[in-house]
Amino acid sequence: MHIETQIADILDTVLGLQGRGRDFGRDTPLLGALPELDSMAVLSLITALEEHFGLAFDDDELDGAAFATLGTLADLVRAKTGG
Repeated sequence: MHIETQIADILDTVLGLQGRGRDFGRDTPLLGALPELDSMAVLSLITALEEHFGLAFDDDELDGAAFATLGTLADLVRAKTGG
């Protein structure tokens, strides 16, 4: 399964999107575009990504740009996993 697909599934679950995440592509805007993705949801999303992919993000790796689109988030995960 592609990283983007896995992240879309995680977004769908964490944000309670009821299946809308399945339609997300690399260019789907996230932060600022999804009302469900507020500051508390970002923390839950980070935790879910860390648990799912078995990684840990450093604070300096996480900024608004990382959550701009599904693609930017996938690139961040890819960089951390070497995938």
